[in-house]
Amino acid sequence: MSVTAEPSAAAAAAPAPGTHIGPAPFDSEPEAQGERDACSYDKITVEMAREGRAGRRVRVYADGIYDLFHQGHARQLMQCKGVFPKSQVYLLVGCCNDKLTRERKGETVMSEDERYEAIRHCRYVDEVVRDAPWTVKDEFLAKHKIDFVAHDELPYTTGSGVDVYKDLKEKGMFVATQRTEGVSTSDIVARIVRNYDSFVRRNLARGYSRKDLNVSFLRGQRLKIQNKYDEVKDKTKRFLESKKHDWEESSKELLGSFLRRFGGTDWNLDTLWNSNRLRLYLGSPPSSPRGSPSPSESGSSGSDEEAGTSNGSSRRKRRARSDEEEEDEAAGQSRTKKTKA
Repeated sequence: MSVTAEPSAAAAAAPAPGTHIGPAPFDSEPEAQGERDACSYDKITVEMAREGRAGRRVRVYADGIYDLFHQGHARQLMQCKGVFPKSQVYLLVGCCNDKLTRERKGETVMSEDERYEAIRHCRYVDEVVRDAPWTVKDEFLAKHKIDFVAHDELPYTTGSGVDVYKDLKEKGMFVATQRTEGVSTSDIVARIVRNYDSFVRRNLARGYSRKDLNVSFLRGQRLKIQNKYDEVKDKTKRFLESKKHDWEESSKELLGSFLRRFGGTDWNLDTLWNSNRLRLYLGSPPSSPRGSPSPSESGSSGSDEEAGTSNGSSRRKRRARSDEEEEDEAAGQSRTKKTKA
């Protein structure tokens, strides 16, 4: 029989008033030994622990590799600490050493000592068991007076085909926790490998040598050149952005000075723009039909209509004068012919 830990039971992990705040002791240290010796280790069932009838601190054990200790690990330990909200839980955390981990699972990023230290500084942990076994046996349970073992409920086989927690589940000593989706040590390692060049360049820029990063001479030089190129590119971009406004103002001032020197006294950019706006508009290609014009557009169209009417009237007057001149010329020729006759 197993029970699922409630993620919302984090309040159970809060230290009691007056409790010493510091790293959790290792199982071989006097503080952990004293806690273990004081435990009567009488049988506690899941129902007793859930109902708060244990009569003592419930000793819950969780184990793992805990490489690159992350929020998924911390959340698992939080669940273990709060698995029985009505009881006081004493959380022991076991961590496998480097030799056993390499044999069973593969290479780690952090050494065993680094992993031990990461675990014992987690606020939910009361005791750290070094050199933890891969499979929890009865002798180990009795030595550390463990009441329940916590892990996520999925079978944990690591290629053997046998769930290492099978016997504990059958004994009713297993507590199921929930995995944190989207985060794992393997995911973090994959992220670093995927962005390998970026992280190598980052560390080279921070003073690490290519030998520290196990990078060849040619590759190291290429990455340094890329770093320098990006640095110059960023500086140039920032410089151009900072000078853009200055250049615009200088250009406008220079053009205005030119117009004042070689043009009229009333020549300036604003005057030229306002006086030639209509001319520029009439010279532009016709636009596609639109909806109702805005008030400003309506004013412009009215001015355009007036200008068109005025131009049409002038053309009609010129044609009338041309017709009159042609008639006068024809009449003069007729008189000349009659005189000759």
